[in-house]
Amino acid sequence: QVQLVESGGGLVQAGGSLRLSCAASGRTLSSIAMGWFRQAPGKEREFVATISRSGGFARHADSVKGRFTISRDNAKSLVYLQMSSLKPEDTAVYYCAAHAAAMFWVGTSAHEYEYWGQGTQVTVSS
Repeated sequence: QVQLVESGGGLVQAGGSLRLSCAASGRTLSSIAMGWFRQAPGKEREFVATISRSGGFARHADSVKGRFTISRDNAKSLVYLQMSSLKPEDTAVYYCAAHAAAMFWVGTSAHEYEYWGQGTQVTVSS
């Protein structure tokens, strides 16, 4: 089992920055691939970013490319999502997810992840 706890959400003005953190426990972080997803009210959960076990491979959704960056610190069992140039349409609950994966695996579908955090709210005001 893997337990995930997100933090770092909050209220920010458009153009501002936030860094989300996801603390993982229950399994060595280097053995799992990680992802960030988000869900806005009335919308389906959507992919934001994913990173492989060692951090050597990462993908970002087109909507956040150039503004958001996923990273990980396996020694600290932490995964980050650095968000900059935030827009009101980035407002959502952001979820951290984990998948026990092969070394270079990255996944963009929520169905591929078996472990989820409780989410952290990000609100971007215009």
